[in-house]
Amino acid sequence: MSAIILAVVGMAVFFLGYKYYSKFVAERIYRLDPDYVTPAHKYKDGVDFVPTNKWVLWGHHFTSVAGAAPIVGPAIAIYWGWLPAFLWVVLGTVFAAGVHDFGALVLSVRNKGQSVGTLANKIIGQRAKILFLFIILILVLMVNAVFAWVISSLFINFPSAVLSVFIQIPLAIWIGYLVYKRSGNMLFPSIAALATMYITAIIAARVPALQIDLPRYFGGAENTVAFGLDGVSMSFFVWIIVLMIYVYIASTLPVWKLLQPRDYINAHQLMVGLGILYLGLLFSNPEVTAPMMNTEATTPWFPLLFITIACGAISGFHGLVASGTSSKQLNKETDARFVGYFGAVGEGLLALIAIIAVATFFANPGAFTAAYDSFGTAGNIGLTTFIQGAGQLATGIFIPADIAATIVAVIVVSFAATTLDTSVRLMRYIISELGSEYKIKSLTKMHVATTIAVVSSAALVLLPRGPQGFGSGGYLLWPLFGTSNQLLAGITLLLITLWLKRQGRNYLITLIPMVFLMIMTLWAMGQQVFFQWSGLGDAEMNLLLFMLGAVIFVFAIWIMLEAVSALRKNNTNIPTDKDQSM
Repeated sequence: MSAIILAVVGMAVFFLGYKYYSKFVAERIYRLDPDYVTPAHKYKDGVDFVPTNKWVLWGHHFTSVAGAAPIVGPAIAIYWGWLPAFLWVVLGTVFAAGVHDFGALVLSVRNKGQSVGTLANKIIGQRAKILFLFIILILVLMVNAVFAWVISSLFINFPSAVLSVFIQIPLAIWIGYLVYKRSGNMLFPSIAALATMYITAIIAARVPALQIDLPRYFGGAENTVAFGLDGVSMSFFVWIIVLMIYVYIASTLPVWKLLQPRDYINAHQLMVGLGILYLGLLFSNPEVTAPMMNTEATTPWFPLLFITIACGAISGFHGLVASGTSSKQLNKETDARFVGYFGAVGEGLLALIAIIAVATFFANPGAFTAAYDSFGTAGNIGLTTFIQGAGQLATGIFIPADIAATIVAVIVVSFAATTLDTSVRLMRYIISELGSEYKIKSLTKMHVATTIAVVSSAALVLLPRGPQGFGSGGYLLWPLFGTSNQLLAGITLLLITLWLKRQGRNYLITLIPMVFLMIMTLWAMGQQVFFQWSGLGDAEMNLLLFMLGAVIFVFAIWIMLEAVSALRKNNTNIPTDKDQSM
């Protein structure tokens, strides 16, 4: 079957979902009001609350949520065949992610731009807020570990991408200075920075001297360097330490100095990357060689599929972004449909091309099943296979495969780095908020909270020694990352559902995906926590996963019970459309 068919069907469903379903949700359920005074205007301060053009805000929102996860998840989940991954990405985007991201944005806008953590206090109660904050804290800790692992792995597998990625840092700082200190325009410097990065990537792909290949410097897997670590493990250790130093600095700098201008560059990267891959697909017209259903899979897809693909179908992290930053910049309430729902569609398009890139990479179904011989192997090779498959697609527009693979690696690492330092910054905020809640003054200090975030993240990714060897903590945490992310999404949908019920509106559009997501996630988490991680096969890693998983599982059940209690009490703290204090 031609892969173009998959792309056309997926994009058609996305188009119909945005044009008709999101319009129905906007007009009949969320009831957007073009005259409503948004927090961006009501609390305008030129720093956090800034009325923003909907296209610019969409770009910020899209790049903030579109990290490496919508690539990694589908690249692993295709282990079960392309059909389950395709259906969950397409239908999940339209009926779950769209209403979740859109709803979190509207709910926050109607509540002074407050985050979902604060809204949990208002809608469910104080205990729910604290429990929610702890779930978010554990989630961002795992995000830090997972994305540090992703970046380090890509640096080792694609050394030609390293120089280009690091060049982006001074370029972003230069753009930040130009725009915020000298009132310059960001568009053309951003395009120039992107061109510089890609020219560097092209040259590095062909000039080995410009490739920062640490395993080669350390003698590879055959050479023991220090502390019993071979060259590859030592390379991984070095990259993790470098990344942790970087995110410490990046997450404590003012946002205009690095994060915002780099976000703008990455918005262009995302558009360029999607353009290259979909055009390459159109002109090369590859065949889908991965099986529709992998009958040789030894790990069942149900319910694991729904936590393996989180970002790209529905992601709780999006609710944090929508309510944390995007809601404070929404110019008109009617822009929420474009920013929130269409932002989810954009990530769906990224997950869709990830599925296609892997599904068309192998010569035949036998080669696919030989490579994806177990779920563990899928996790180990998924991202690398996507980059190689994406490079193969790009040859359709006459870009050499090695150069294309380097450019795709640069794009993925750039997204992952953006997510990493945003997540570390968010973890610092949560630690400080918990410090305020429990009267621990030292935790409210920026550098203390940042140190805790960075050190705990490094320990989580480095200390576990799973079957994949040293530094495999990020990979081994992926299932728990998925469950935590999906639980966060489910709880956010729960908040929106309670809010809609208080308005006297039809809340089935959020209740149905919420119930489905919570059942699938708690089912998958229960299997892992109580049957898989409670065993003694890999005692060190299992104990860590069991403890984290059990805490999240109990907290999620507790929050649901608190929600049921609030529902019975008909909590009057939940604002109605008549409340102008919203």
